[in-house]
Amino acid sequence: MAVLGMGGMGRALARRLLARGHTVRVWNRTPGKAAEVVEAGAVEASSPMDAAYDVEGVLMSLADDRASRDVMARLTGLGANETPIIADMSTVSPATSRELRETAPGRRFVAAPIVGGPATVAQGQAMGLLGGEREHVRRLDPVWRDVFTVQRYCGDDPGSALTYKLLNNYLLLAGLAVVSEAVAAGQAARLDESMLRDFLFQWPTVAPALHNRLDDVIGGDHHGWFTTRLGAKDVRLAAELAESLGLDLPIARLVQRLYEEAAEHGWGDSDIAAIVELVRERRHA
Repeated sequence: MAVLGMGGMGRALARRLLARGHTVRVWNRTPGKAAEVVEAGAVEASSPMDAAYDVEGVLMSLADDRASRDVMARLTGLGANETPIIADMSTVSPATSRELRETAPGRRFVAAPIVGGPATVAQGQAMGLLGGEREHVRRLDPVWRDVFTVQRYCGDDPGSALTYKLLNNYLLLAGLAVVSEAVAAGQAARLDESMLRDFLFQWPTVAPALHNRLDDVIGGDHHGWFTTRLGAKDVRLAAELAESLGLDLPIARLVQRLYEEAAEHGWGDSDIAAIVELVRERRHA
């Protein structure tokens, strides 16, 4: 297997594959980020083509649409007859995912966005949303079984898998924005912080997917992997998708702007939980 992109998710994918006995080659645009997975047994390649040569599958884990298109363009030299299945596990627009299928050598492409973070991937506890021709999806069944605890086939349109992923991320990011406002309001009212925390974990109005960020919102260091900049990008993609279908999502655009402002105020490389700092700054202003 080849893993292209050594961000937090790419490194987790490589570690999981190594732990399950796969031979893994890795590549990253910026040298040096693959050190920990190389130490664990991966081989670092000098280019995407070098990584993808003579492997069964290529997993792309990249930051955005442009990065996915750029890396796919660097794989077009693969022979159409012997090319591996290329799976993009990045969060991109449905339109970009469809474009990637058309430009993939031999059209051997699968969309495989991940529901879960790097820690759940490393533990094999994430969900995979799979889109593309069934034959291509099936070719990588051993990989899906090793990486995901649950996998859902979303149809032969790769854009469908990305649509589900964007809707999921929108719910997460919007929910976190509301919880951050509630926490900031509770702290401003000088509520007992321990009791506030207990209520947030117990109240059914707080989605379970937000529980792992509650301590960070209340008083953490925001050192998680999902940055406010990436959060803004994902909500923007969800809003743009809706607009392409004739729908206006005003709340999504508001949430997008909140994460953009958090990034602009110095929290761009901090976890999405840092959106609470924007609320606190506005109070002091």
